[in-house]
Amino acid sequence: MTVESLNRQRVLHLLDSFARGDIEAALSCCTDDVDFLTHAPIDVLPHMVPRHGKAELRALWETIWSRYSDIRYKAPHILADGDEVATYMHTYFRKRSNDRIVQFDMAVFYSFRGGLVAQIREIIDSYDLVQQVLEREIGPLILGALVPRD
Repeated sequence: MTVESLNRQRVLHLLDSFARGDIEAALSCCTDDVDFLTHAPIDVLPHMVPRHGKAELRALWETIWSRYSDIRYKAPHILADGDEVATYMHTYFRKRSNDRIVQFDMAVFYSFRGGLVAQIREIIDSYDLVQQVLEREIGPLILGALVPRD
């Protein structure tokens, strides 16, 4: 088995563990000093600030699971090159508050060290995500803030 196929399987194990709510199993796939960064508007999603280390990543994942009752994903594209793995995913989160599904696409990049995930970088369509989380169209809000008032 190549390092690429092994790391691909490691990412799938982490994703499957997280999707079934087994945060400890997902964290066991990571180094103690794992570094997490996502590109999301933290004024709307304050829990999405950068995280460093398992304790901070655990807190993030626990917050996510406190807000969503079901998490699913499809990963149609997973590319591995040595200790780097890139995924393109369709994700589905069911809100605990009203059972609505928040669905969005994301690209996630993983870097490995010693067979464990040492770095996670996410790129999300945050415009679409924010609209779904807030359950309202945000275009008029943005445009209203940009239009000068007399």
